[in-house]
Amino acid sequence: MMISLEFLLTSLVVVLIPGTGVLYTVATGLFVSRRASFYAAAGCTLGIVPPLLASVLGLAVIFHTSVLAFQIIKYAGVIYLLYLAWSMWRSSGPMSVADGGHEKGALSVALKGLLINILNPKLSIFFLAFMPQFVHPEAGQPLMQMLLLGGVFMLMTLVVFIGYGLLANQFRQWVTQSQRAGVVLQKLFAGSFAALGLKLAMTEHS
Repeated sequence: MMISLEFLLTSLVVVLIPGTGVLYTVATGLFVSRRASFYAAAGCTLGIVPPLLASVLGLAVIFHTSVLAFQIIKYAGVIYLLYLAWSMWRSSGPMSVADGGHEKGALSVALKGLLINILNPKLSIFFLAFMPQFVHPEAGQPLMQMLLLGGVFMLMTLVVFIGYGLLANQFRQWVTQSQRAGVVLQKLFAGSFAALGLKLAMTEHS
């Protein structure tokens, strides 16, 4: 099966649009370390797996029609985003997502990125609407086509997120040299997470 240029370009646009995962990866690269931003990008990418599999296996259809399931995942996501915002806001110094030099810290960073996408109820619905557009019935094996497209999407996500993290890390030295700038940026990121949480809270089941 050939991956169409249309799919690649559309996926790139989707991945490049700043969302919660991008915000988290950028914050990690800016306030923690370059290595930590890799873990954040990997965690966010792995967080795509459950909603992607749900859409491929048709579970997203059940989820989409169940108001209760949608609300449970939605409010779990809202609480988690507000928790991230509160954690960042209350820190007096540069944001301490994790200690990039320890394995436990790496797992903590990756886990937070993982949860950000798993607790996003719109992601599985997005894949359910997005992926089938690029499946060619005449080519056969639609399940394998969906899995392949999902794998390409995940790879693209990982590469782009790593790029965002590395770019943010270039400004880390400036942030650490100016405590005031670091605190202001930290508050800004905290406010952004809170705003995303409130936006998610207002999302209606459709």
